[in-house]
Amino acid sequence: MRVVSLTCSNTEIVCALGCADELVGVDDHSDYPVEVVTGLPRVGPDLGIDVARVAALKPDLVLASLTVPGHERVLENLAAAKLPFFAPEPVSLADVYDDITQIAARLGVPARGAELAQRMQHEIAAVTASVAPRLLVEWWPKPVIVPGRKSWVQDLIERAGGENPFALRDVKSTPITDAEAVRAAPDAVIMSWCGVRLEKYRAEVVYRRPAWQTIPALAKRQVFAVPEAFLGRPGPRLVEGFRALRDIVQSIERLSASSI
Repeated sequence: MRVVSLTCSNTEIVCALGCADELVGVDDHSDYPVEVVTGLPRVGPDLGIDVARVAALKPDLVLASLTVPGHERVLENLAAAKLPFFAPEPVSLADVYDDITQIAARLGVPARGAELAQRMQHEIAAVTASVAPRLLVEWWPKPVIVPGRKSWVQDLIERAGGENPFALRDVKSTPITDAEAVRAAPDAVIMSWCGVRLEKYRAEVVYRRPAWQTIPALAKRQVFAVPEAFLGRPGPRLVEGFRALRDIVQSIERLSASSI
């Protein structure tokens, strides 16, 4: 089967299913596994896919997405070109597991999909924390954009023993004001900036916000960095994101215990 992936998460799912050799093209942002994506034809950024380039690769299946606004236009263009595609729109961990099994079925390896989803469920098992620290995950620093209820990150935070301060917002993500951040009073701020390499994350960007100085996370120097690849891609490496969140919760627990 000839497969073209239009998002990082789909590329990583295909590879985790042992079907890397079926990839004949990927989007410009797919960067993992390096040994697989290096040298593969590129078909453009996820919101600016060159459908003519996709069609030229003669795919049997195009793995698209509906995770962010703008993907709809890509799907319209794929449909107009009469290309066979599957476009998941996960908003929870359960959706991610289901998408993996659906992709596996389309690749003809349903048992591998069930095994991968089960393994992820086992790895992302809920833990009980002595406190439930409020974890503010930043998708973007200016304006600050955070996940709402319709996000697999909401599930990851809860399973790690934390609380999403914006869990009541019925959205995938939302910009917030300084005043809203202060009212949320997060115990930790987690930089997971979309499209930014980890080495480019700068905690001082958060610490220097004048209006945020009374927030517990800043007062206690609890600003962390977790790669967007571990939290923002609905695929196998969410396990790494969960572990990072769990470590942060445990760090806050230790700090809280030492101050008693």
